[in-house]
Parts: sequence; structure tokens; C-alpha cells
Amino acid sequence: MTNIIEIHELIDKRWSPRAFSSRMVEKEKIQKLFQAASLAPSCYNEQPWRFVYGTSDYPERYNQLLSCLVEFNQLWVKGAPMIILCLASRIFSRNNMENHHSRHDLGLAVGNMALQATHMGLHMHQMAGFSEEKVRELFGVPNNFDIVSMIAVGYMGDASQLPEDLARMENPIKERRPLVDIIFDGDWEKMK
Repeated sequence: MTNIIEIHELIDKRWSPRAFSSRMVEKEKIQKLFQAASLAPSCYNEQPWRFVYGTSDYPERYNQLLSCLVEFNQLWVKGAPMIILCLASRIFSRNNMENHHSRHDLGLAVGNMALQATHMGLHMHQMAGFSEEKVRELFGVPNNFDIVSMIAVGYMGDASQLPEDLARMENPIKERRPLVDIIFDGDWEKMK
């Protein structure tokens, strides 16, 4: 029998849908998302994350971001009112040395953002399916930045509005590896 461990409700409620409402994300909520990201811890307090975002009420930027996604993601993301591009600087600004932790730090910032989104009734869906080359071309991203992910953001929509194969994928039940599969005491050979 598995012991159920109670965790904070924001962590428990967070999930990544593909069905989004066209309802716009309010400007103050957008600011709160990025404020939450800015408060994440980072190596030397470098805050190596950068974000480019667009909302559907600013179609030029929104469509640029949408065009960077692979076709599969474009199918459902076009229903979300906001798209975020996530980048991480590979170089410390303090000494121009390589920052090997910038992706980790960006992940913490996006984690903060995801919990803030959940708190405000929003949902986020991160994606890796996009063209890095197109992002660099459209937004002039310098080579010292990693283009890490893109995120669809918005209010929950109706899964029946998605194509049938995508609607079947909408399931808020989180399947995760058991803790015994991810925690170990240092004997790598015993890892699953």
C-alpha cells in the first residue's frame, strides 16, 4: 500500500492542459506571473532567465511566437490567449564565465510562475516542440542564450473544442514515478 503524503494544494492542482479558453489574461495577472518568476532563487542571484511573451490581443508578437512552434503544438496553442518564450543566459554577467546552472535557475523561475498561475486560476503548458533557429531569427536572440522552452498560458477551456485525438489527452490525473524510484542513498546500481 502506498502512503499518500499531503502536499500544498497549489502543487497538487497544477496541471498542463491543452484546452484553453479565449478569455484574455488580465494585465495585472501577467505582471504577477513575471514577478513570481523574478523572485526565484538563482546561482549568485544572477537571475539568468529572460522571457518574450505575446498575447492574442497583440497579434503581431503572438503570431511570431506561434509560428515558432511545431505544427502539432500550433494546433492547440492557437486557442491559448498568451504564449511565453523562455531563455537562459549561459554567461554570468558578473564575470563573463560560463553559467552551468542557468537552465536549472530558469526552471525554478518557471516553477514559481506555474504556482502563481495556479493560484490565480490560470494554467500553463510548457513545450519543447519549437524551432530554435526560427526563434533566433525572429527575435535576434544572441548565441550566449539558450532557448529552452515555450509556454501556453490561459484559463481552462473545453476539451471538446480540441481535435478528438488531442481531447483524449486531456487528463488532470498526474501519473508520476513512485518516490522509491527517484530517491536513493548513493548506490547508483540500485536505481531503476
